[in-house]
Amino acid sequence: MLQDVFRKDIKLLYETPIVQQTAFWSAVKNKLGSFPVAVNFRYAKTITSDLLVLIQPLDETYTIAYVPYGPELQPDEASQGPFLEELSECLRSFLPKNCITIRYDLCWESYWAKDNSHFSSQGDWLGEPSVNAQEFRFNCNTVKWNFKKAHFNILPSSTIYLNLNVGKENMLDGMKPKTRYNIRLAHKKGVNVRVTGIENLGIWYDLYRDTAIRNNIFLNDIIYFETVLSTKVDNSLSPAEVMLLVAEWDGIPLAAMFLIISGTRGSYLYGASSSEHRNLMATYALQWEAIRISKEKGCTEYDMFGISPGPDPSHPLYGLYKFKTGFGGKLYHSLGCWDYPLINDKYHEFRSSELLSRGFHLDR
Repeated sequence: MLQDVFRKDIKLLYETPIVQQTAFWSAVKNKLGSFPVAVNFRYAKTITSDLLVLIQPLDETYTIAYVPYGPELQPDEASQGPFLEELSECLRSFLPKNCITIRYDLCWESYWAKDNSHFSSQGDWLGEPSVNAQEFRFNCNTVKWNFKKAHFNILPSSTIYLNLNVGKENMLDGMKPKTRYNIRLAHKKGVNVRVTGIENLGIWYDLYRDTAIRNNIFLNDIIYFETVLSTKVDNSLSPAEVMLLVAEWDGIPLAAMFLIISGTRGSYLYGASSSEHRNLMATYALQWEAIRISKEKGCTEYDMFGISPGPDPSHPLYGLYKFKTGFGGKLYHSLGCWDYPLINDKYHEFRSSELLSRGFHLDR
């Protein structure tokens, strides 16, 4: 099934709308302590693809191999388990001997998001079945039945994609009335959105710190965002353009976000807002400008990046669900994180330790 599997230069990773599978993301993560590996392969004799693997240290002895939103290639449902099993066995030779597992953060659409019986009468997705049921279905047709559903997803497994192949008025018409109203209100009140760069990283971080404290979420160091904003790999096949957008009123920063353009997709990567002047709806003006810029750059879709799976007020991303669904678009639910253990005893220790050290954050 798989042929011509070989390691290649990171700069030769193919262009993709998936930011986390680009040479750009590889460079970012390398600066932050991961060791990137790019692997090329041919599937079903005619389809050539690749994937980015990040080797991440667990301690002084062991590592894991993390594949963020990869592989991009998605076989038909019946072939997904066998394909990923064969790919995992091929990857062994490119990984350190102390690597205890390969963790795939799959962007493939969830089986159960395509099953009408997993939706409520209101059309809301009810989520996946039990872990045992998930593992049985995923491992079906594999030889070793080795895949384990991770306790937690690292990257968001639910998002919204906006179609940018329509006109401005069509996009506005696809929004909820309140969202359209808030965009127009922000402009009427004098909220201005500008594109800036690393020179205003301090503005971003002040807003980000405010947001993290307000929502009780993990606070990344400013070095993390400086790395994302400053990294350039223009001499590769898969660069990405990163922009810092700031929404201001009367010279006061009210909201900011990272917009990243990769291939044909614009993605809302990180966002933050002030606790002050929230009645001015700056976040709506900010998001609308990011959508407009993405379309202007030739993107065909916009990724809102990260919501709760449904309208559950107890979910930590419910506020983002309410905000982002207002812009219209299509909800998308992926399969999330799956592990392929390589050293079984150490993997079970690692799996147990994850339950004890869980904290809510998104390692993007």
